Amino acid sequence: MLRQLTPEERKRLEAQGNSAENWDDVLITDAASLKYIRGTRFSGHVELGRFTGSFDMPGGIHKHTGLFNATLHDVTIGDECCIENIKNYIARYDIAEGCFIENVDIILCDGTSAFGNGVEVAVLNETGGREVTIHDGLTAHEAYIQAIYRHRPELIRRVKQFATQRAEACATGRGTIGAHATIVDTGYIKNMYIGPYAKVEGAGRLKNGSLCSRREAPVHIGYGVIADDFIVQDGSSVEDCTTLTRVYVGQSCVLGHGYSASDSLFFCNCQEENGEACAIFAGPFTVTHHKSTLLIAGMFSFMNAGSGSNQSNHMYKLGPIHQGAMERGAKTASDSYILWPARIGAFSLVMGRHTSNPDTSALPFSYLIEKNGETYLAPAVNLRSVGTIRDAQKWPRRDKRQAEGRLDQVNFNLLSPYTIDKMLRGLHILEDMERLSGPTSDVYAYQSAKISNTALHKGIRLYRIAIQKFLGNSLISRLEKKGGNTAQEVLDNLKPECPTGRGEWLDLAGLIAPKTCINQLLDEVEQGIVNTTDELNARLADLHRNYYDYEWTWAYDKMLEYYGLQPDRITIDDLVAIVRQWQESVVALDEMLYADARKEFSLSAKTGFGFDGSNRTAEADFEQVRGAFDSNPFVTEVQAHIQRKSALGQRTVQFLESLGA
Repeated sequence: MLRQLTPEERKRLEAQGNSAENWDDVLITDAASLKYIRGTRFSGHVELGRFTGSFDMPGGIHKHTGLFNATLHDVTIGDECCIENIKNYIARYDIAEGCFIENVDIILCDGTSAFGNGVEVAVLNETGGREVTIHDGLTAHEAYIQAIYRHRPELIRRVKQFATQRAEACATGRGTIGAHATIVDTGYIKNMYIGPYAKVEGAGRLKNGSLCSRREAPVHIGYGVIADDFIVQDGSSVEDCTTLTRVYVGQSCVLGHGYSASDSLFFCNCQEENGEACAIFAGPFTVTHHKSTLLIAGMFSFMNAGSGSNQSNHMYKLGPIHQGAMERGAKTASDSYILWPARIGAFSLVMGRHTSNPDTSALPFSYLIEKNGETYLAPAVNLRSVGTIRDAQKWPRRDKRQAEGRLDQVNFNLLSPYTIDKMLRGLHILEDMERLSGPTSDVYAYQSAKISNTALHKGIRLYRIAIQKFLGNSLISRLEKKGGNTAQEVLDNLKPECPTGRGEWLDLAGLIAPKTCINQLLDEVEQGIVNTTDELNARLADLHRNYYDYEWTWAYDKMLEYYGLQPDRITIDDLVAIVRQWQESVVALDEMLYADARKEFSLSAKTGFGFDGSNRTAEADFEQVRGAFDSNPFVTEVQAHIQRKSALGQRTVQFLESLGA
């Protein structure tokens, strides 16, 4: 229980080199702890917990809790803290139990602060117009709405009001350092919320920000970091001289090796190292590792930027007003360049320089290749790429977030109504081009790009294979889930119970959902039915939770449309035909992946192995380092996948044919 010091206790503290402007304002809880308060100056209202324990330091050193060589003004300190060697002072802070603070210049709260909440981040357009108001509960999807739906001003006003309310709730005249936080060898800390179990080691300056740390997912801020007007979510680390200005860092992100970012948003599981970002919206799993890479004025997600990747967002006329988007899963090869405005389709690969402002959003899984200064497009070829499949497999495994408390709703599916609908449109585009220009044309023009005859026909085939694979996957999943004992019962069970899901689907920075659902939710925000950011994010989480119900509604309609079937006339034989076509598509795609993987074990791939020997030495060296083709885990998984899917298709056909017997 807190109490004032007795006259004897005041004399004892003074004898230990302590002083106070007014000892009446210094309250303690444990008289025995006074021996561990030395060389400290007090002013303002100060509350001190007990100091009876110790910290076990690396190298076997033990440091007793207490106050040593510090200046404290208007501070409360919880039990079992160690605060030592504060060069300047700590002012207007509440420090919870178990904190270790050592070798720090200054920690202060000056005036009223919301600790980074309410900061406006000018994403996509550097000159303004798409600002996102950040706060400690911001999701990728709320930020997407704030940035993209500017054509609905009342919606934007309401959503920004939610963010402002959140910021106002955080505003206070006192800073917080949460329980068991560690701050060592750090310079300037002003107007910071530092959450429980956060660790700040060697940071240069932290100003007007929040470290939303928690015990299960602590935040780490490393040496040389300078950050102003920012929020870092739980599980994330910012290291090695990284510089942040007006930046939001989502859950389980890693920023390091001198990365520089301004007016940018990074959502869950992003990894940014060495390079530079300006005014970017980095959705989940946006990754860049290279010092020469600049990401600017773009929207990305599930993206990997090659070394030297660059974009331009102005043409030296009205300033940096242009923006672009690389839809989910898009990649850039080394030394690629895109002149914004442009829009790159989902899961596409960009190679070379592209200055003609391409829009390939209707042709996903494509290659954009520079040839003689022009953009050539190879539709759908990324569907057969080993790299695409490996990416899709690794993202769920690399989700480092704790199961509880996840903010972003992330759909990892490679094939979904979002991508398949684009493929259906892309298929129609390619077929129309072939019909209008003739099947023997050498080159077809698509917007500002060119498509060769061979690429067009390959694209048509690959899109058909992927569409048939997805529709077959959905049908078999439905049959496994619902089944039936008679042909009529099976056919009846195919009909969706949920009416939601028809029409276009959207990708809201990781969340895939029907456009009708999104628009209904946004209407309710405008109408005042949804009134807080928590309510908005809860509704978005519901859309994510119901994804597979909505997906079947969409897939059932598209299956009937694609195969030219009527819902009241569909038969078991029709289902058998769809399953058989699915089986052929799965095997065909897997065989393409198998062939693509074999390229990694070709003779040319072995160049650089076996430096001091013969070709046989190179073979042996390669196998020791990379392994044998037939035993490669990905290769064996492709082979096993072919067998599993072939068997599944056969079982499904047998089940269906037994109903028709």
